[in-house]
Amino acid sequence: MEQASLAQATVKGHLTRFLAWYNLAGSFATALGALVSGSVAQLLHSSGMPLTASYRVLIVAYAGLGAVLALIAACLSSAVEAAIPGDPGTTLKARFGLHQSRGIVLKLSSLFVMDAFAGGLVVQSLVAYWFHLRFGLEPGLIGIITFGANILAGISALAAVRIAKRFGLVNTMVFTHLPSNILLILVPLMPTLPLTLLVFLLRFSISQMDVPTRQAYLMAVVTPGERSAAGGVANMARTIGSSASPILAGVLLGSTSMLGGIFILSGSLKILYDLLLLRGFYSVRVDDV
Repeated sequence: MEQASLAQATVKGHLTRFLAWYNLAGSFATALGALVSGSVAQLLHSSGMPLTASYRVLIVAYAGLGAVLALIAACLSSAVEAAIPGDPGTTLKARFGLHQSRGIVLKLSSLFVMDAFAGGLVVQSLVAYWFHLRFGLEPGLIGIITFGANILAGISALAAVRIAKRFGLVNTMVFTHLPSNILLILVPLMPTLPLTLLVFLLRFSISQMDVPTRQAYLMAVVTPGERSAAGGVANMARTIGSSASPILAGVLLGSTSMLGGIFILSGSLKILYDLLLLRGFYSVRVDDV
């Protein structure tokens, strides 16, 4: 509770709202990328290029955009950093690591590993491949489906702001994530493509409500000088978790009898994550974010 009291004094304004708009922009950009990539792959394939070669063009373009992004980031000056006058974060130890918030950040990050591992089983590329295997969909149509899913995901992130103001960050994280994960489990159990798409899109309409609230909660339970370090540790934990799961997803997708296993396993692990998060952090509440 001491951490929560500290957070109330240091996290002011509209942090959750800012993060919601930030995630909305990311989801819309992802949606546009999915639509363009699916259309380009379909167009190249229709013009006579082998499907694998058309995908290779997209991968090279993706790498090129990543190089441009890295160049832009390298050109940023120290002016982009937030100044916190008089904060203990000015010391070298606080700037590059955690001190009094270490325990709660590591506890949260251990849960984030589980959530990210589960999410890595259903990354959009694997889901697109699953739709192709299950229903034989072409890249262009898969791109349209992914476009719609990401638009809904972005809107859901924005909707989380009002819910969090009324019910709190932890409640919003858990009680919007649970039905989303139940819908995720139901995706491969649907007998027809229309029903599968309905459940899939319904899932995305509430799937990202936990993202801005999770980010705001992490920033709220640490001191200002530890926020960069806390974000780095949490992101590293999520990267480690998500990097391991595609190996297992590939095994499940390679078996006809376990084709829908990526959805069932992912949803089950995410439900476990939700319950552990509720149990561990329900009493550590923050306000005014």
